[in-house]
Amino acid sequence: MLAARSDEKVLGYLGSALSLELSAVQQYSTQARLVAAWGLNEAAASLDREAEEELRHANRIIDRMLELGVTPNASQLRPVKLAAYLTALLQINQQLESDIVQLYHSAAQYCASVGDHDNRVFFEELLKEEQQHHAKLENWVNRLQQVKQPHIGNGR
Repeated sequence: MLAARSDEKVLGYLGSALSLELSAVQQYSTQARLVAAWGLNEAAASLDREAEEELRHANRIIDRMLELGVTPNASQLRPVKLAAYLTALLQINQQLESDIVQLYHSAAQYCASVGDHDNRVFFEELLKEEQQHHAKLENWVNRLQQVKQPHIGNGR
């Protein structure tokens, strides 16, 4: 591997980002299987699409790390969190997305403060996409909360 061409803090942000993105892939994929078992096929398909998007983010981070000359390593995946109904699953996902948004915001700010333009732009692009994911989840939760549905697997 080539010598790293970035400071240790940027590399730390990238490692944390990879861990969070792969945690999201694992969580959304598992939740998709669960809601499919509940018979919520549209929700399962939506969660599968989210997992695929998070995997694309993870691959972008891996590419970035390789460009910087470091070996990608997701050091700590978060455990999957499940719930008894869809709204609760989505609220769990909102928290994960909030954590990812905060990480990218901090990383972009740090890169700006040290004059690392390329990595700032990289983190800002991911930040924008994750903010959109968070908003999408929030809208989905709000729609479900407006419709009274049975407790197991569907509503609230």
